[in-house]
Amino acid sequence: MKEYPLKKFLLVYFLLLLFSSSLLFPQSKYRFFDSAEPLSKYVRLTIFHPSEGIIRSIAELKNNEIVTLKNLLVVAVFHEKEQYDYKKSIDFIKQNNIDWVKFHKLTKNIYSYNLFQENSLSDEFKNIFTKSDGIIFFGGADIPPYIYNEKTNLLTSIRTPYRHFVELSFIFHLLGGFQNNDFKPFLDSAPQFAVLGICLGEQSLNVGTGGTLVQDIFSEIYGKTYLEDIITMSRENWHRNPLVWLYPEKKLLSYSMHRIRLKENSKFVSEMGFNKEDTPFVLSSHHQMVNKLGKKFKVSATSLDGKVIEAIEHEKYPNVLGIQFHPESSLLWDPEQTFKFTLKQKKEISLRSILDNNPPSFAFHKKLWSWFCEKLDEYHKSKQ
Repeated sequence: MKEYPLKKFLLVYFLLLLFSSSLLFPQSKYRFFDSAEPLSKYVRLTIFHPSEGIIRSIAELKNNEIVTLKNLLVVAVFHEKEQYDYKKSIDFIKQNNIDWVKFHKLTKNIYSYNLFQENSLSDEFKNIFTKSDGIIFFGGADIPPYIYNEKTNLLTSIRTPYRHFVELSFIFHLLGGFQNNDFKPFLDSAPQFAVLGICLGEQSLNVGTGGTLVQDIFSEIYGKTYLEDIITMSRENWHRNPLVWLYPEKKLLSYSMHRIRLKENSKFVSEMGFNKEDTPFVLSSHHQMVNKLGKKFKVSATSLDGKVIEAIEHEKYPNVLGIQFHPESSLLWDPEQTFKFTLKQKKEISLRSILDNNPPSFAFHKKLWSWFCEKLDEYHKSKQ
């Protein structure tokens, strides 16, 4: 039978696409957990949404000796349907000769209606959990409110739904939740496992266990609907910088630096050695926050006025912590990088100087990371 030139061209084109795709994310190279042994000499920290910026931040934490684990191996997990080009991350580690980051790509489908039950990724989640010593969920875009059964506020921006499907389902598998009280979570068999949620990560811990969110802090908590009204508020109540949206040409820092209040019965006081009177400065950039608490979570820190939840911790699993701020940001550690927050600020200042000049802010950030690293190391050694 004679082949038509167009059909032959299309066949060759299709094969080339398959070949180029396999070169970009070959299964054997970007499926770390498939061949990984359950036990390792390395402390394995799994991270989700491993963007170039997040990997860069972890590298800076290591370079500044904030993260001091010498035998740390970071395993970066992502789903092929996420709205991010992870080739940027892969190129970054190659260009910087980083040999302590590996990748694991998820491919099986998951849907909004089967997140909080056994699904196509359950076995893979179990394998990742079994071969990890701890997990970090990082910041990002808003969670679709339909996942926690609420209508969508006009100020909510749904940009990365597949990422949320994966992370929320994994969190439910780890911790359980109100969505299905009969489900047996992974941490029932390993309660000392370490989990840290940062910014969106804290919100994900809460939603993944059946909690809800305030969809916009300025309008729902403070009753403000105009930027001009928001900027008249105390900067202690800014959780991102409203001036950036009003004056984009001024190149102000979009983050906000503000103090938080620690709860007396929190890990910050009972385990990290701080006092309830301490009000460390933190770096934040968010417009949503935890509302109704997820299953077995309690509040660990708030804003100074008590209206915004700044940290949550798990009451059953002692090493699970969610924080609404960004201790991973490299902006905090470099005294040479300087910024302006407001139009009236006469000269740029570094975020590091704010930490140094407002104790125990620097110690708070350093101890937070040392606490998490200690929990990773302890769990790792308990498995050997």
